[in-house]
Amino acid sequence: MATRHDTAASPTKEGGAAPGRPPAEGASTEAAKKRARLSRRWQRDMRWSPYAFISPFFLLFLAFGLFPLVYTGWASLHQVELTAPTDMSWVGLRNYTRIFDDDFFWNAAKNTLTIGIISTVPQLLMAMGLAHILNYKLRGSTFYRVVMLAPYATSIAAASLVFVLLFGRDYGMINWALGFVGIDNIDWQNDHWASQFAVSSIVIWRWTGYNALIYLAAMQAIPQDLYESAALDGANRWRQFIHVTLPSLRPTILFTVVVSTIGASQLFGEPLLFDANKGASGGSQHQFQTLGLYLYEQGWVNQHLGRASAIAWTMFLILIVIGIVNYVISRRLRASS
Repeated sequence: MATRHDTAASPTKEGGAAPGRPPAEGASTEAAKKRARLSRRWQRDMRWSPYAFISPFFLLFLAFGLFPLVYTGWASLHQVELTAPTDMSWVGLRNYTRIFDDDFFWNAAKNTLTIGIISTVPQLLMAMGLAHILNYKLRGSTFYRVVMLAPYATSIAAASLVFVLLFGRDYGMINWALGFVGIDNIDWQNDHWASQFAVSSIVIWRWTGYNALIYLAAMQAIPQDLYESAALDGANRWRQFIHVTLPSLRPTILFTVVVSTIGASQLFGEPLLFDANKGASGGSQHQFQTLGLYLYEQGWVNQHLGRASAIAWTMFLILIVIGIVNYVISRRLRASS
């Protein structure tokens, strides 16, 4: 009888199972390279994406901020006219010396200072009072806040034209009201102080509500524990306002003073539209011509771009001085507190 001899399976290694087919070396290498490429791409994305997101701001700033500033500084050292802006003749600091010797420049600087004081001081005092009233619980407080912000949203042109009608010499409502108390008609557009007061009233009307909301936001951030402690000590509302509210608002008050001062130094639209002749002279005798109007007159009326550039850089240096004063005062306030 024939005997069947089955072939025995070959012994396996540890684990008792036959080894599988090893992966191809080429596939593992490609996967590793792909992971490395993705890792490098992710690193580049994490590193450069923030710069890409903020790049539009810097591009716009370079195009419409830094370049005009540098070009204006370069033009201030040349004699250049509006009719031929590419023809420049080097004159050094002569444009600066000419404007400093110009009586109209000092007149504009003095008018800017006086209009700034007349408009800033009453504006901030009224804003503080309105914010203090709105800080208490009132019916319809949201409505009053919207109403106070409405003048800020109003066009400068529309507001100025309305105030021109109000301050009319013959048919203005202001002179009509003054006539009831025996005061003769005032020539608001030609009188020196009256015209400055009229221009300042436009600024006061537009910015009082805006500053009031800033003060209100700062007042609502003051801890109520301070008022409760003052009330327990017997302080009435007036003493609470003097000894609690005002000390807590010192940084905010400084901020509004600096911003209002900068705005007053750049005043342009209100005096331009208030002028009866709609020119840049600031009245028949330059009685309310500001530095902004003087710059516009030199550059776009007299067509002296070099001199206008020197005026612009002078105003820029004034703003730098204001910023330095703000920094010194705020630093001392922080040190004292």
